[in-house]
Amino acid sequence: MNRLSSEELIHHDRTAVWHAFSQMAEYDGLIIEQGEGCWLTDIRGRRYLDGASSLWCNLFGHRVPEIDTAIRNQLDQVAHVTNLGMSHPSTITLAKRLIDRTPRNLQHVFFSGDGASAVEVAMKLAFQYWQQCDRPQPHRTKFIALGDAYHGDTIGTVSVSGVSRFQSSFAPLLFDVLRGPCPDAYRTPQGMNARDACEHYLEAYRRLLEQHAAETVALIVEPMIQGAAGFVCQPKGFMQGIAKLCKEFCVLLIADEVAVGMGRTGRMWALEHDCTDEMSIEPDLLCIGKGLTGGYLAMSATLASTPIWNAFLGTHASARTFFHGHTYGGNPLASAAANAVLDLLEQRFAMPFVQQRGEMLGDFLEPLRALPIVGDVRRHGMMAAIELVADRDTKRPFAWEDRIGGRVCAWTTEHGVWLRPLGNVIPILPPLSMGDDDLRLLCETVGQAIRHVQA
Repeated sequence: MNRLSSEELIHHDRTAVWHAFSQMAEYDGLIIEQGEGCWLTDIRGRRYLDGASSLWCNLFGHRVPEIDTAIRNQLDQVAHVTNLGMSHPSTITLAKRLIDRTPRNLQHVFFSGDGASAVEVAMKLAFQYWQQCDRPQPHRTKFIALGDAYHGDTIGTVSVSGVSRFQSSFAPLLFDVLRGPCPDAYRTPQGMNARDACEHYLEAYRRLLEQHAAETVALIVEPMIQGAAGFVCQPKGFMQGIAKLCKEFCVLLIADEVAVGMGRTGRMWALEHDCTDEMSIEPDLLCIGKGLTGGYLAMSATLASTPIWNAFLGTHASARTFFHGHTYGGNPLASAAANAVLDLLEQRFAMPFVQQRGEMLGDFLEPLRALPIVGDVRRHGMMAAIELVADRDTKRPFAWEDRIGGRVCAWTTEHGVWLRPLGNVIPILPPLSMGDDDLRLLCETVGQAIRHVQA
């Protein structure tokens, strides 16, 4: 293969490669050639600190020896076997280990290739469950979703998402969804503190369920943090309250942990932040993606409870099978990488370590609260965000067209720190392995960028 010149790479990257969520008429992205630890190097030799874990998935950075070795060892066995009618020890081992580390009611694993697919699987499993459970309720055809939710880019997951900019073009293709308010601990209803707001939001979902529970398949929620909504953090107690409501009204609960799971928030699963001694949260379906393979290979998983599993059991003639699958579902290479990730989370990057790193990240971010256009700095573990506002008192946002977040991230990139904005929100998701000096550099560079833009 003849190597393209830097100029050829840049030209074809702008004209042949269609980049996700990018306006190609204006596209001018980086071309990364190498990664090492928490740093990326482009084709010009410029280095960038990866402050977003390559879109929230590289849990431990790049070229992690343990994951590299696991994949190389797997290559010596077999790179891929189909999940249809066969399996592989690495895949089976991964399924068992995920079951051992998720809420105890989740005992069955369906593998897919990306987060949206994992959520789509959960939605289809939930829908079909009500068609063929012991007491079928085929009139259950609706989903309840949160305001400003984001669950993926398939037609099903776009339907339950609530970010209008991602939905409007496809409106004729989408199905109707029952939608409640966005449980926002920052933008609470006027005059309410976080505790009052939590009760306010939960009451809204109670009313929704009182009216529509009989026709509802499931309620779907990202626990604790709604990622693409702008890293909106839920008030303490909201997730537990939602779980109680789902049990009370006999509605399935789907927990979308694609972005917030795998230890990113300082707990293995974000929903654990709202568990108490009196109540653990046990969703009927749990979706995993992004960090599952440490950002190495495309893989996701949907975990299901035994009642859901049992509803699909029967003879071939009964047609109770789940007629859904992915070519690379349960891929052995990806499974080997995921097993290495679980090893790392149990050993070098156990949750007390992640919590300690998160506290340090919080310390470095704290001075940014004083900047005039910083409305909020929010964080769970190593998952943080800075929201920029035009007016701190009223929390009035900047206009989308102002591209305030984009201008801040363009400045950080120019100065060697890579971040990607969500409108007026700057997500900060460093690899769990990032050292003190790099964490400080990351936060100081963001602060300098905000000062530059506000000036």
